[in-house]
Amino acid sequence: MRVAQSENPGGPAGLDLNLLVALDVLLEEQSVGGAARRMHLSEPAMSRTLGRIRKALGDPVLVRAGRQMVPTPHALAVRAEVSAVVERARALFAPGRDADLRTVRRTLTIIGSDAVAASLAPALFTRATEEAPGIRIRFLSESHADEPYLREGTADLEVGVVDTAAPEVHVETLREDRMLAAARAGHPLLEGELTAERFASEVDHLIVSRRGRLHGPVDAALAELGLKRRVVGTVGTFPASLFVLRDTDLTGLITSWALPLVTALGLAVYEVPLRLPPLEVGLAWHPRHDADPAHAWLRGVVRELLAEWPDEGVLGEGVLGEGVLGEGARQPPG
Repeated sequence: MRVAQSENPGGPAGLDLNLLVALDVLLEEQSVGGAARRMHLSEPAMSRTLGRIRKALGDPVLVRAGRQMVPTPHALAVRAEVSAVVERARALFAPGRDADLRTVRRTLTIIGSDAVAASLAPALFTRATEEAPGIRIRFLSESHADEPYLREGTADLEVGVVDTAAPEVHVETLREDRMLAAARAGHPLLEGELTAERFASEVDHLIVSRRGRLHGPVDAALAELGLKRRVVGTVGTFPASLFVLRDTDLTGLITSWALPLVTALGLAVYEVPLRLPPLEVGLAWHPRHDADPAHAWLRGVVRELLAEWPDEGVLGEGVLGEGVLGEGARQPPG
């Protein structure tokens, strides 16, 4: 997208608006070379453009950190607004909302757990190749700290159990999920009737927590029964936890997102013998993306993929507190 230069280049408002497009790409790529390729420029030309941006903003924008470049605090503060202005300009000059997505050249960023990426990415990349080959999709993992990813423009869409607290962010709940437990195939806990008492006392537990928390809803449910479990530690992601469970006698919790990984690793999945609160799964995005055709396409595809996700009924016939799901596990009597 090219925007006409303002008539007063010497004045304080006399900024070549094409610099906004370049700034948006530079902040996304965090690389002069990457931005040059995106904008079909030489690296020296892109370096000169960065120099003009630095002069216009009175800020370095990108600074060297080892072999990489990272945005300055001021660049991070204006990133979302720059992206929003560029998107509004694109929408203004686009032929209409029915524009051919095959001509769109964009990078869209999804934030969610590693299990979300492992589950959604194959189908989503395939759909993008078929329907919008110019759109690149980038998955980011959730941080250990709560960050305003959507407000600041770091991510375009949040997928999974949405915990954003920003009041302006749109949140759309699409389905409910629940926690299941996993352990290595043939684990002694899976022999015989599984009770809350056995679940608490006969096995050590591993928690998945991006914040490193050593307690969760399971502990609250056990406390209501006068029980307490032994938590030996935490890891930050579900995929990491599955490798630990495979090679130890620990047990841990998973959601349906992790089931393909569980199957691939040959783990057993079983019902948690407790009443745990359901998990609301959905999408969240900033309202500045409401009318953006590319973002609307992304939201629509993710909705379809979530709608196709198997219900818990196909995972097993047991009710809560009964039944073992998955290969390698023995069905308890009952």
